Amino acid sequence: MGNAAAAELFGNDDWSVQTDGIEHRETGYFIARGALAMRRAEGLWDWPLQMAEKRWCRPSLFREAFLAALDRFGIARDAELIRSFALGYGIRAVVAPAADTFVSLGEMLTPRETLEPVRVTVRRPARALAAAGA
Repeated sequence: MGNAAAAELFGNDDWSVQTDGIEHRETGYFIARGALAMRRAEGLWDWPLQMAEKRWCRPSLFREAFLAALDRFGIARDAELIRSFALGYGIRAVVAPAADTFVSLGEMLTPRETLEPVRVTVRRPARALAAAGA
């Protein structure tokens, strides 16, 4: 994580691909070159799933930078990479990336707000009141 402008191999509005990894421009979040190809036990790529949990991470820009980094560093892609993006961000982020037009898995699992319960008053029919002795 050095001078991003001097060592930048690829860049977009959010991410900088450098010789030692990729870095988020605003937050400084850094993924080391040697960690880019990390996999989970079931074979899914770790970073697309991890970054899907970050509310500040715009998927289309992360995907663009991540794929550029894989290309620059000679890391082979496979079907599990597509599956990892689809599971993390939704199928639309894989097929036609759009900045803010989808719901991430993290947002589906974490409610945005807690709704107050709605109380409904039910009026009993007069027959029910009479039968109850009222």
